[in-house]
Amino acid sequence: MICFENVSKSYNGGRVKAVDRLSMEIGQGKVFAFIGPNGAGKSTAIKLMTGILSPDEGRVCLDGIDMAKDPIAAKHTFGFVPDTFDMYERLTGVEYLNFLGDLYGVSAPDRKRHMEKYLALFSLEDAAYQQIRSYSHGMKQKLAITGALIHDPSIWVLDEPMVGLDPQSVFFLKEEMRRHADAGKTVFFSTHVLDVAERLCDEVGIIKRGHLIAKGTLEELRGGADASLEELFLELVEEA
Repeated sequence: MICFENVSKSYNGGRVKAVDRLSMEIGQGKVFAFIGPNGAGKSTAIKLMTGILSPDEGRVCLDGIDMAKDPIAAKHTFGFVPDTFDMYERLTGVEYLNFLGDLYGVSAPDRKRHMEKYLALFSLEDAAYQQIRSYSHGMKQKLAITGALIHDPSIWVLDEPMVGLDPQSVFFLKEEMRRHADAGKTVFFSTHVLDVAERLCDEVGIIKRGHLIAKGTLEELRGGADASLEELFLELVEEA
C-alpha cells in the first residue's frame, strides 16, 4: 500500500511548488495510473515516494513504513523503474542483476529463476553477458524492469515505463503489471499514453500544478457518462 499524507515539495527557495498538499492512498491489488500535463508534479511525487527527495512537509508511507523514519525498510518494499537510467555501465547485465540481488538479499536459486524468466521474456539472454554501455535505450529499460522485480517487491513503481520499448516488450510489460497486481501487490505508474492507462489501470489519479484534482476508478470519474480517459483528462484538467 502507498500513502501520501499532506505532502508538499518546493523548489527555488519555495517559489515553485512542485507538489502541494498531496494526499492519496493506493491499496494492494491495484494498478494505479498517475497522469497529468508536463510539469504537473508526477516525477516529483515519484521521487518523494521512492526516497530520492525529501518532502518539505507531510509524510509518505509504504506498506505502513514511514519513508522518513525508516528509509531502508521502506525502500525494501518497492522496485523502481525510472524514466532515465544511471547504471554501472561497465558491468554486464548479469553482474548488474546479481549486484541488485546482493543488495536485497535474494537467494541464489531465486535470482537464477528470476533472471532466466525475465531475460528470456525480454530477449536479453545474449546481451546479458555484455557490458551495459553497449545497450540501447530499450535494452536498458528491459534490464531496469528485470532488476526492479528481482526481490519480488510488494510495490512496483514505474515512471513512463513504455517509452523506448518495442511493441512486443510493451505487451509483456503490461502482462507483468497486471499479474503483479493480481497477486495482491501494488503497481504505480506514470504515463502520457492514456489509452494504455485506460485499458490497464484499476484506478487513476490526475495531478495538475502539484494538486491532485481527481482520483478513483474510471467508472467513478465518468460519473455515469460515456467518456474515454482522454476525454475525462482533458475535461478535468481544463476545469482545474
